Amino acid sequence: MNKFIGVLGLCLPLVVAQAQIVTVNKQNEKIKNETIEVFATTLEGRKEEIQQAFTRYQKDMGKVKLLSSPAVITEPIISGTPFSKGIVYAGSQGSDKTTTVWMGINPTEWNEKDVTYATRELQKMVYQFGIKFYRDQVQKQIDETQQALDAVEKQQQRMLNQSKDLTIKLSNNEQEKVQLEKSLENNKLENAALKIRMENNKKAQDSLVNASIQIKKVMETYKEKQLKIN
Repeated sequence: MNKFIGVLGLCLPLVVAQAQIVTVNKQNEKIKNETIEVFATTLEGRKEEIQQAFTRYQKDMGKVKLLSSPAVITEPIISGTPFSKGIVYAGSQGSDKTTTVWMGINPTEWNEKDVTYATRELQKMVYQFGIKFYRDQVQKQIDETQQALDAVEKQQQRMLNQSKDLTIKLSNNEQEKVQLEKSLENNKLENAALKIRMENNKKAQDSLVNASIQIKKVMETYKEKQLKIN
């Protein structure tokens, strides 16, 4: 019982009413002794999680050389359009609380006709990464909350089944009480014990019902938070 109440206590402090907002800004980065304009967004969260997610995002864009700094993506696919010529550069800098990720191109490495499209779509892709990261983080919280809710509801059902069993036993006991006057004293003791167990069960049920309600509220708040991400 205390285990499930503890889970609820861990969940409630995580609720944040205000959803994160993703913004994309321009900044300059030095690549191969040249300064290029890139698109960047700053995200809240653990640096390692953001960087891992950004690495996976890059791998979906083309051939990635992660050992270089910044990462180099050749034969990139930008918003579904593949390019045989052109390189996308990607990097990140951050701390434990926030991390800035960025992507950009050097126009001199691209066909002139593709530069405008690639630049415009890369800005969108940086924004889309930020949205995806935040939504994935909220989904993790929803999944964890659902697991806690499932555990509480399972325990709640167990208590309900136990309640039915105790009710039957109590009913049988009271019938026996009428029939067994000779063993009345023993019967009274057992009767009292079962009633105490019934009361404890009722209290346990009430606690679990309250825990279930609170966790559902937490999950609804996470879902609302997820919908507010834009």
